Amino acid sequence: MDSDRLNRWLTLGANIGVLVGIILLIIELDQNRQAVQAQTRSNLSHGIVDYMSLVASDGKLASLRRRIDLGEEATEDEQYQYSLIARALVRYWENVHYQYRKGLYDESEFAAHREAWRDYFAFSKAIVEFWCGTKHSMSREFAEEIDSLLTTYNCSTIEASQLLRRWRRFKGNDSHPAVSDLYD
Repeated sequence: MDSDRLNRWLTLGANIGVLVGIILLIIELDQNRQAVQAQTRSNLSHGIVDYMSLVASDGKLASLRRRIDLGEEATEDEQYQYSLIARALVRYWENVHYQYRKGLYDESEFAAHREAWRDYFAFSKAIVEFWCGTKHSMSREFAEEIDSLLTTYNCSTIEASQLLRRWRRFKGNDSHPAVSDLYD
């Protein structure tokens, strides 16, 4: 009888030890999750600061972005340069969106990003044109998120105006354009 009672106490002690171990593991996992969230937040903050510092430290680049965002004329080389900085910015946004979807970015912080994106897309037709031409290379979830933010300009309007511009360019020629020429 005494050995049976002792076995029960030992089993109870072992079960309590396992339970305490599981609780400690849960606490440690939560601390690791918080550390990963903090590291993600720090990396994303560094990313946008680096991007903004690059643009701000180069007067020509800052002027280029401002002029194109305002719809002013730009050379082909300037448009190409703008597309490179726009690609970097949109890829950064896609990373923020991905980290949010994976639970590594808080809702309130992501909502602030979303509003900043909405404002920029409402302000700059150029970024919307860039977006409409490149969204197919982004994740489906991110593309849907950005498309839902387009208010002032949208891809349907942009694509129609680009098609009209191409048509007017061809109109000056004596030959009639092939339909495929309009979609180059």
